[in-house]
Amino acid sequence: MLINDGIPTIEDLALINPSEERLAKGPVAIVECFQEIPCNPCIEACRQGAITMPKDINDLPLVDTDNCNGCGLCISRCPGLAIFVVDKTYSQEFGLVKLPFEYVPIPKAGQYAVGLDRAGRELGEFEVVKVISGGKKNMTYTISLAVPQELVMEVRNIRVGGYKDGK
Repeated sequence: MLINDGIPTIEDLALINPSEERLAKGPVAIVECFQEIPCNPCIEACRQGAITMPKDINDLPLVDTDNCNGCGLCISRCPGLAIFVVDKTYSQEFGLVKLPFEYVPIPKAGQYAVGLDRAGRELGEFEVVKVISGGKKNMTYTISLAVPQELVMEVRNIRVGGYKDGK
């Protein structure tokens, strides 16, 4: 339960996850932010205007999935590490999950990292497709993982270290 352990329930996720129809169109941001706190860097980062807050800075951000192009600029701007981009159109077998990462060592493209679910459980080893730095003043990296289609809505982190070179 979210209030006790910080892990969203299926019901919590159903309120924010894009429809299967939208997921089939290409990459889209998913904001797994469930705390009403004064925060809005994601809104400022979104050049498409796809992320908004209904009333004020304390509201939960909303994603207009029709306007979101899945660019991922919002990922490294979120101080809560609560934004992910999912692309189910990456390939027939794999989807792409872009996630925030703030630990060292940083994996490299071509390596394999252990993917974790929201509770920290291992879901398998997945190829790191791309690594993007947040910049000199932002130490949040965006890690892109190729994940089997059936796990794209589950993988939300990677284990620190222990990366393996290509299989």
